[in-house]
Amino acid sequence: MTLTADLFLIVCPLAFLAGFLDSIAGGGGIISLPAYYLAGLPPALAAGTNKLSAMMAAATATFNYARACKVVLRVGVPAVLGALLCSTLGALTLTALPETTVRILVLCCIPIAAVFTLRKPKPREGKERSEKAAFLLAFLVGGAVGFYDGLIGPGTGTFLILLFLQLFRMEAVEAGGTAKLVNLASNFAALVSLIFTGHVLFLLGIPAGACGMLGAFLGSKLTIKKGGRLIQGMMLLVLAGLLVKILYDIVFPA
Repeated sequence: MTLTADLFLIVCPLAFLAGFLDSIAGGGGIISLPAYYLAGLPPALAAGTNKLSAMMAAATATFNYARACKVVLRVGVPAVLGALLCSTLGALTLTALPETTVRILVLCCIPIAAVFTLRKPKPREGKERSEKAAFLLAFLVGGAVGFYDGLIGPGTGTFLILLFLQLFRMEAVEAGGTAKLVNLASNFAALVSLIFTGHVLFLLGIPAGACGMLGAFLGSKLTIKKGGRLIQGMMLLVLAGLLVKILYDIVFPA
């Protein structure tokens, strides 16, 4: 594929915006993947190149959150394991189900997610979960969202933040940081397989990834400074964008 200045002018600014948004509330794929389509990349090459730039941005955000001690490893590590195991299963399920059916199911879940986003988590009462119970729950959360990532993709980070907030009563910035760790692992796993199948355009993905890294750096710094109110507002914005995108895909299938 011939690379022109127009391609970089389309993809790089949108990769910056995607990295910024994704580092705060997830959902960067709503912006970055269509950017590659707009630049004229075929779907498989767009998906692979997007994973490269998304992984670079996620690594930057994860580093910032970890340096600020906003990554909860006791939750993040088992969630990573669950996501890695179940994302492949989600991708296999996608090939067995009608795509419209999958999108309608997700469409029904978005209003529920919005309600939970607005709902303030209550302090957990009674006994704390045992280490084994917490590990298992985090593994199941990672597995469920990893399955979704393989099945649909966009909005994965948003759903992770939401579940970490509601199930583990995390502080909002910790939920965002832990979600980025899981996102980073799932992006890396997907990227490896896409590199081996030749579906990554490095000459475009690396500059776009650099722009995404800058966006992720600024977004994660802003989130650490501003806290949970910023995350809640951005999550609602992402859910609205995801709703519009899925409706568009249903009405105007590719």
